[in-house]
Amino acid sequence: MKDTIEILHKKILSGEIMIKDVVGEYVARAKADTFNIFREVFTDIDAQIAHAESLLKEGKATPMTGIPVAIKDNILFAGHAAGAASKILEGYVASYDATAVSQLKVAGAIIIGRTNMDEFAMGSSTENSAYGVVQNPLDPTRVSGGSSGGSAAAIAAELAVVTLGSDTGGSIRQPAAFCGAVGLFPTYGSVSRHGLMALGSSLDCIGPFAHTVTDAETLYNTIATRDPLDSTSVEQRQVSKIKKRLAIPKGIFANGGCDKDIQENFASMVEKLKMEGYTVEEVELAHFADSLAVYYILMPAEASSNLARFDGIRYATRVGTGSIGELYKQTRGTLFGKEARRRILLGTYVLSHGYYDAYYNKAVALRSVIRTEIETVLKTYDAIITPTTPTTAFKIGEKASDPVAMYLSDLFTVPANIAQHPALSVPSGVDASGLPIGFQLIGERFGESTLFAIGKTIETLR
Repeated sequence: MKDTIEILHKKILSGEIMIKDVVGEYVARAKADTFNIFREVFTDIDAQIAHAESLLKEGKATPMTGIPVAIKDNILFAGHAAGAASKILEGYVASYDATAVSQLKVAGAIIIGRTNMDEFAMGSSTENSAYGVVQNPLDPTRVSGGSSGGSAAAIAAELAVVTLGSDTGGSIRQPAAFCGAVGLFPTYGSVSRHGLMALGSSLDCIGPFAHTVTDAETLYNTIATRDPLDSTSVEQRQVSKIKKRLAIPKGIFANGGCDKDIQENFASMVEKLKMEGYTVEEVELAHFADSLAVYYILMPAEASSNLARFDGIRYATRVGTGSIGELYKQTRGTLFGKEARRRILLGTYVLSHGYYDAYYNKAVALRSVIRTEIETVLKTYDAIITPTTPTTAFKIGEKASDPVAMYLSDLFTVPANIAQHPALSVPSGVDASGLPIGFQLIGERFGESTLFAIGKTIETLR
């Protein structure tokens, strides 16, 4: 049986196991990683263990106390390296904690390491890391998904009990589906972005990976908080409304890009949910499929702005000498990877004079339409349901030379980010090769509790 927060918490409270022993076991596993999951396994964790033990002794232990957690390499942890898997940040050490990390520390969780990822969260396979691809522990010839591939793979390989990733267009849910984990993109603003290296500021959110929906819920409840250090942070509120009504966007399989096994698994789970008393109906979401096009205009535009700060002057590594222009050119041209350079160029293009109105403004306007359509549907239904991904985990290198094919991995996940609504991916079975398949639920803003409730039902049906 896999360790869960619930199981370990009971054993820690009863004295059946010691916190230092639990942590020691997971640190040893992480150090023995053979899938390139970890960028670094931390060795200076004694203070974290002492804090957890003091909470336990004082009767103040939370469900997260003593639980080994790994964090994505773009989430800051004071005094520790954070590089977003990019050569341009090699040697950078965080000077402060991300708010999500602070919340974990207060709860007594033990942060054991930082996980590999696509450079600056740009990718769907974790093949764009400057430090090598993360292999999928379920089949090392295949990708783990991206950009939070290391955090998802850590769950699949049981190298951490729960992990944190970031999701800009599906970067938690897609790798969760590929690795057989539960992954949540929270309501935008419910988890502070303070201390998260920004990719697309209006799209990014930190969220949990876990073995079970219950564990994902526990971790989410630990990190979700109103944060005055983040201007996009919002007051926490709960929207819970189990009407047992689910909506499927019409024509989601019309483009033929979804594998047969995925479609059959989705149809099978829909039938099982109907037997549990759910009403499942097709609804008109005319611009749902347009979300991908909108995303690949807005995200590069925001990324080109956010990554302008990495110039060889203010952070970490630099390359070249001579004029300031040459320093910028050589540093950014040499140390940014191919995918990062591609998205910076695309973003700069759509924001440039003569193209801003033609592309960026139109994408912003269509984003508003998509959000309104989704919100309208969710006034009647508990969730919009889709497969998480159109395929299961693909072979390493299979899509590396075709960026458009890679971008299509986000087909079902990006609408939630565009609308800033929460979305949960839950394992729902396997394909003919035994690779995991994910089932996605998109809910009302602040409707995480509803998604967790339905997700727990799906766990019992798969």
